[in-house]
Amino acid sequence: MTVVTPPPVDPEDEEMLVPNSDFPVEGPQPMEVATADTASTVEGPQVDDPPSARFSWTIENFSRLNVKKLYSEVFHVGGYKWRILIFPKGNNADHLSMYLDVADSQSLPYGWSRYAHFSLAVLNQVHNKYTVRKDTQHQFNARESDWGFTSFMPLSELYDPSRGYLMDGTVVVEADVSVRRVTDYWSHDSKKETGFVGLKNQGATCYMNSLLQTLYHIPYFKKAVYHMPTTENDNPSGSIPLALQSLFYKLQYSDTSVATKELTKSFGWDSYESFMQHDVQELNRVLCEKLEDKMKGTVVEGTIQQLFEGHHMNYIECINVDYRSNRKESFYDLQLDVKGCRDVYTSFDKYVEEERLEGDNKYHAEKYGLQDARKGVLFIDFPPVLQLQLKRFEYDFARDTMVKINDRYEFPLQLDLDRENGKYLSPDADRSVRNLYTLHSVLVHSGGVHGGHYYAYIRPTLSDQWFKFDDERVTKEDPKRALEEQYGGEEELPHANPGFNNSPFKFTKYSNAYMLVYIRESDKDKIICNVDEKDIAEHLRVRLKKEQDEKEQKRKEKAEAHLYTIIKVARDEDLGEQIGKEIYFDLVDHDKVRSFRIQKQMAFTQFKEEVAKVLGVPVQFQRYWLWAKRQNHTYRPNRPLTPQEELQSVGQLREVSNKANNAELKLYLEVEVGLDLQPCPPTERTKEDILLFFKLYDPLKEEIRYVGRLFVKGSGKPLEIVTKLNELAGFSPDEEIELFEEIKFEPNVMCEPIDWKLTFCSSQLEDGDIICFQKHLQRQTSEQYRFPDVPSFLKYVHNRQVVRFRSLDKPKEEDFSLELSKQNNYDEVVQSLARRLGSDDPSKIRLTSHNCYSQQPKPQPIKYRGVDRLTEMLVHYNQTSDILYYEVLDIPLPELQCLKTLKVAFYNAAKAEVNIHTIRLPKQSTVDDVLNHLKTKVELSHPDAELRLLEVFYHKIFKIFPPTERIENINDQYWTLRAEEIPEEEKNLGPHDRLIHVYHFMKDATQNQAHVQNFGEPFFLVIHEGETLSEVKVRIQKKLQVPDEEFSKWKFAFLSVSRPDYLEDSDVVSIRFQRRDVYGAWEQYLGLEHTDNGPKRSYVPANQNRPAFDKPVRIYN
Repeated sequence: MTVVTPPPVDPEDEEMLVPNSDFPVEGPQPMEVATADTASTVEGPQVDDPPSARFSWTIENFSRLNVKKLYSEVFHVGGYKWRILIFPKGNNADHLSMYLDVADSQSLPYGWSRYAHFSLAVLNQVHNKYTVRKDTQHQFNARESDWGFTSFMPLSELYDPSRGYLMDGTVVVEADVSVRRVTDYWSHDSKKETGFVGLKNQGATCYMNSLLQTLYHIPYFKKAVYHMPTTENDNPSGSIPLALQSLFYKLQYSDTSVATKELTKSFGWDSYESFMQHDVQELNRVLCEKLEDKMKGTVVEGTIQQLFEGHHMNYIECINVDYRSNRKESFYDLQLDVKGCRDVYTSFDKYVEEERLEGDNKYHAEKYGLQDARKGVLFIDFPPVLQLQLKRFEYDFARDTMVKINDRYEFPLQLDLDRENGKYLSPDADRSVRNLYTLHSVLVHSGGVHGGHYYAYIRPTLSDQWFKFDDERVTKEDPKRALEEQYGGEEELPHANPGFNNSPFKFTKYSNAYMLVYIRESDKDKIICNVDEKDIAEHLRVRLKKEQDEKEQKRKEKAEAHLYTIIKVARDEDLGEQIGKEIYFDLVDHDKVRSFRIQKQMAFTQFKEEVAKVLGVPVQFQRYWLWAKRQNHTYRPNRPLTPQEELQSVGQLREVSNKANNAELKLYLEVEVGLDLQPCPPTERTKEDILLFFKLYDPLKEEIRYVGRLFVKGSGKPLEIVTKLNELAGFSPDEEIELFEEIKFEPNVMCEPIDWKLTFCSSQLEDGDIICFQKHLQRQTSEQYRFPDVPSFLKYVHNRQVVRFRSLDKPKEEDFSLELSKQNNYDEVVQSLARRLGSDDPSKIRLTSHNCYSQQPKPQPIKYRGVDRLTEMLVHYNQTSDILYYEVLDIPLPELQCLKTLKVAFYNAAKAEVNIHTIRLPKQSTVDDVLNHLKTKVELSHPDAELRLLEVFYHKIFKIFPPTERIENINDQYWTLRAEEIPEEEKNLGPHDRLIHVYHFMKDATQNQAHVQNFGEPFFLVIHEGETLSEVKVRIQKKLQVPDEEFSKWKFAFLSVSRPDYLEDSDVVSIRFQRRDVYGAWEQYLGLEHTDNGPKRSYVPANQNRPAFDKPVRIYN
């Protein structure tokens, strides 16, 4: 994060915290430049190696460096070796790239890890306040041994001698590093060390984990959850009460960290929402509302209100007449301001601070009209459990973005809300209740507005011992870590050498308290109550005990897996059940057949006895075949076990059967059945016998099924088995049939007719081959069927694809499904979709593919005939989806693709309003065409008015488009396109007139140095030679139609590179603006400074108090 940087760094830079990946370091590198050219200091010898230190590196002859990357000397912090890595010409970027690197990463032991909070800086050698400094934190390891900023600062600024960063060829770089020891994460046993277990993170659910741990450690809440009615027939994935009960039970009795997937499934969340970070405050409200609803009509109805509900009174009291308006409201949590407040008490003072309604803001009192009045809030009662949400994230209206407030903000271990004679209480409050609270939990957010990590400090019994709950890891912590270190603000780092350059460096702390939970002293015994097994429903104990036993059994099986072999036994019954229903190709899905877990040393003969008991097939009637994977990727019975092999142990047999994958032994059990349908001895098999399997196809029903197996002689011909096949199929003995061999199905189906004239051997048939057959169809008859023969049906099945279509407007909602072929081309897909939608023009349908990772539509739609086959539409990297999104356009897609769509904001100066217009024109059109088209859609001040098109970004005008510029090159995705009338005064500029940029701005004082933030609509202004600021102000006020009172508060400044130079009314403005060219002149402008007159406590919608990365939280069930 940039602490000081003029001009402002592109916001994208703040997300460029990445390891140096483009030029991997194979080991400690030489500096690639003569040591005489660089000098670095570790500010004196190290006596005591501190956990925090500053390293300064002076790089001489910087502008003459001709290397891709450059390392500093090694310096020591926290007992570790570090160095700075820079890319003087940028790491594939037009910015200086700079990283902190673990100097000895290649020689460290396997599994090493270290954590550092650090900042990197390029010093401004003229004005120290313009030093560019960026801050981050990282867990360094073998895979990410360097970390930092690819876009640290623009090279154009660095190499500009007038900026002060490169002086006499020298650049000075600093690193401030703070190291914390990292204990071995994997060997830490939370239960053993603390008595508690953590929660597993599903991807971005740390915010939820910290809240759940906080609620779980309020015993009264936990007891109420246990007493919510649930039954043994409930499914935890569909029942929030049961899922929460299950989670709490596991937290109470499990020895290892607990998964939350069951709970999030009960919320109705998919995997995408589990990877979407939400706001913990909002989740708390939504979850409590949902539980409050679920508790209605049960023995625990009202628990949420009893624990968390308080009341305050909003009042308005007239000063000069006897009139007062009161409104009572309830709250479950309180949002307290952090900005401008020193501690919790200051926030409460601000919360109840009276506001005067007077002047233009008078209150309209019933019967009395407009009156001067006092407006405020006082508390009627506080809840037993007080949840304080600290407004660390605020919406900055001037910058139109969310910002995080990292200011120091203190909170006490004991909070007295009766202080100063009950200053926060209303006259109606019950003064007999002592509102003295003890701190129970501190929820922490570490990071910035675009992302971060949540964890919680909790003291479950309100003792002096605090615990840190950080996802799966629970550790004991001292009170200082839980309290003072979470205040936020700044921390001063010591130097490596106190005797050299003692200027202090203040380090902004980005980990700070975000939510506080207090428990009222008088309710402590009731809230911190005993919760034991008798509070847990019997069915829940049984269910969870069973789950624990199954989990333990799986663990045991996993530990003993090397002693056992899984034998999967397929029989004819399995083939009959699966073929034509679950599978169509090959013979069986081995994952769905009977499996046996057998000790490796068991004799195979003993295993046969086990099979006889389970399947009822006597040992003497069992004949087993080994399966083999063929070169064409089919999997078939290959040969029967020999008598010698059956005398071996199961383990030996497994080794023989499958050397490539010996985890399982797959067998086919051949059982002959007599006329009485009872097992009988297997037939004697000669070398000439071939075991064939048969499938029957019915073109009328479009069904295929397994009908049996036969041994045939290799010298025999198909005609010899026709009668038997007709018998298996239930046909008459003389039915004419066709035979096909199913050869393979990947990547394409290969199913060939069998030649009746050839012997089975000549047709190259062997054990395990599959023959599909059907009734013979006459040519005229076959035309009646979609798939008249086996090959056409199998190809259809192989290419069959059911696609789930969703409207692009409602990407989460299932719309309908269509059965298509993977081989369908683009036209066939949209034609099928058009028929389903009742559209007579398929070309108006536009498709968008599905992103398998985000579970959202891809950002770019599929171009007209941009893919050849349906399969290409469904593939996303190495994953295949079955979802497509559609939209019905108002014009054909080929026509739309030849057009450029632009969103243009038309600024109507007369009405002081902005309207957005969507314009579609051929791509080869020019800006002039856009403006002429716009003239037909907007109201002009006069018929001959001329328009211009501007490019606006971050409230600055970056470009006036030439009328001849082609629109296909214009990008309106990130830039705002603004059209406006050209004022008459600009058309007739005199030789000494100037056209200047005028922007609105405010100063953001949240950082160490006030930072300029532009906002509002920028505009051009003509200034005349010799014109003073007071004369210019008159014209600006008239142009903007600003009231005198408001206009008098504005300050005027000349800004160059975002540095304001304030002007006096007598200053001649034109002297400051020497450049006539407005292209690229956005860094020199006349600035109109506004003061921050926002209300001290204004209502901000809930979704505006969330970090920028958050989406609204929804619990669907």
